[in-house]
Amino acid sequence: MTWRIALLGLLVACGGDAVDAGGSLTEDSLELTTQSLHGAALHRVRLDTGVRIAYVEQGSPHGIPVILLHGYTDSHHSFDRNLPLLPSAFHVFAIDQRGHDDSSKPECCYTQADFAADVPAFMDAVGLERASIVGHSMGSFIAQSVALAFPERVARLVLMGTAPTIAGNPEALELKAAVDTLTDPIDPEFARGFQASTFFRPIPESFLDQAVEDSLKVPASIWQQALDGLIAEDHSDELEDIAARTLILFGDQDIFVTAAEQAVLDAEIPRSRLITYEQTGHGLHVERPVRVTADIARFLR
Repeated sequence: MTWRIALLGLLVACGGDAVDAGGSLTEDSLELTTQSLHGAALHRVRLDTGVRIAYVEQGSPHGIPVILLHGYTDSHHSFDRNLPLLPSAFHVFAIDQRGHDDSSKPECCYTQADFAADVPAFMDAVGLERASIVGHSMGSFIAQSVALAFPERVARLVLMGTAPTIAGNPEALELKAAVDTLTDPIDPEFARGFQASTFFRPIPESFLDQAVEDSLKVPASIWQQALDGLIAEDHSDELEDIAARTLILFGDQDIFVTAAEQAVLDAEIPRSRLITYEQTGHGLHVERPVRVTADIARFLR
C-alpha cells in the first residue's frame, strides 16, 4: 500500500509570513498562514436517530443556516481553517458525524442512509427548518443523500471532493484492502499516511496533527463500516433529482475523484456550477481556505 507517504515531506509548519520579490505577502503564504485551529466551544445534542452529536456553532442566530459535514474519519476540525473566515451573517454548525471524534459511537449503522438521516434529525434538534449543506469527501456523498431524501430541508448544496459514486474507485478499493486489516488501537502512522495522502499543497503541520488525532478516535470497526457504506453508495442515476442549487468544488490534483466525474455531476445536477482549483488536492478547503471559503460564502449568499 503506497498511501503517498512522500506527501509527508511537503507538509510544513505554519511559520512566518513568506514574501515575494517585491516584499508583499504571496497568495500561497496567505493560504498557509491563515488561522489553522478554531477554538469554538463544543456542544452536544441527542438526536431521535439514537445518537448524540457533538458540534460547534458560530454566527448570528438569525443568519443563513449552514451545516458542515466532514469527511471520512475526520471531525468538525476539518473546517478549522474555514470557520474563522466565514461571515457572521451565516449561522454555522460544524458537526462530528456519528462514530467520529466526540459524537457517540454505536456498534452498528454506518450506511450513507444512516449518516444522512442524522442531518434532518440534527436540524430538528437545534430548531432549523432548512439549511444549506456543505460536505467534503464522505460528507459530500452524505450531502447528496440528504438533498435526494430530504429535498425540502436543503436550501443550497456545496460538494467538495465528490463524485457520483466511488464504487469501483481504485484508490477507494486500495484503501479498503488496508482498512479491512485494521484492529484497535489504530496505528498512528497509518492514520498519518492516510491523512497526508489527501493533500497536495503544503498545509500547517498543526492541522495535520489534529486530523491524525481525530482519525485515531475512530474505532477500527467504524473505519470499516463507514468505508463499506460509502463504497456501496451510487447516485449516478439520481443526480437529476437534486433540486437544490449546487456548487461543485474540485482540486485538479485530487487522487480520489476525477475531472471527468466533476463534469458528469455538473451536467446532471440541474442547477449546478463547477469551480476547479489548479494545483490543489482532495483537501481543497484546507489547502486553499481563503479562496474556497470566499467562493462558498458568495454562493450561499
